[in-house]
Amino acid sequence: MKDFLSSYLNHADQKSNGKPRHLGPVVTISRECGCSAKRIATKLSKILTGYNYLSETKTDVEWKWVSKEVVELAAQELEMDPNKIKNVFLGEAKQSIHEVTTAFSTSKVYDADDQQVIDTVKAVVRSIAEDGHYIIVGRAASVIAHDIPKRLSVKLQAPLDWRINRIMQISNLSWADAQEYVLEIDRQRNLFVEHVAGRKLDNNDFDLIFNYSTMLDDHIVDVIVNVLKNKKIIANSEED
Repeated sequence: MKDFLSSYLNHADQKSNGKPRHLGPVVTISRECGCSAKRIATKLSKILTGYNYLSETKTDVEWKWVSKEVVELAAQELEMDPNKIKNVFLGEAKQSIHEVTTAFSTSKVYDADDQQVIDTVKAVVRSIAEDGHYIIVGRAASVIAHDIPKRLSVKLQAPLDWRINRIMQISNLSWADAQEYVLEIDRQRNLFVEHVAGRKLDNNDFDLIFNYSTMLDDHIVDVIVNVLKNKKIIANSEED
């Protein structure tokens, strides 16, 4: 976390000094509750870092992935407790069922303080996406970075029953509690994304959509890497 914060602040200083800015490359990953985007992001970051080194220019630039770090940065900029920011736009996976289901009212209405947090989160995500060589998990990144040329937007989804079963296994919950958890996390994430986008998202908002229940992590990562190469978002070392 400290390395990420230092890196971000360093980039922010460079921008304020008028140094050239790069728009991407960036990969955004949206996911339904129960789909492990973090595992995909971890593997993808290592592979893309290797591709940078093997490219003709041999750019030794590390690809990093971020998720909750965005919350930490927003909290730092607002001088606010990160937990208060988390409660504005989504429940974290480690929270209890009670905490998740009480984080939002049935029809969440964002107030002025919430909007300040949302605007800060958006600014942090946008800055990271523009800096490039990042994989951003969640945080409405697919919407916030939609106009960056070197950008690939990925969505992980799976049938509801499969996701409920997976949450039952990893969290030792009953079927009813796991179902409540999955539906509530999905609802909270959708609320935040729809607020940022000003509309409901559909499949046209994503470049790649994977059924997480039928594919291995390595297969998903392989497809993403190949698409990044074919779209020339990353260098194809085989052609160098």
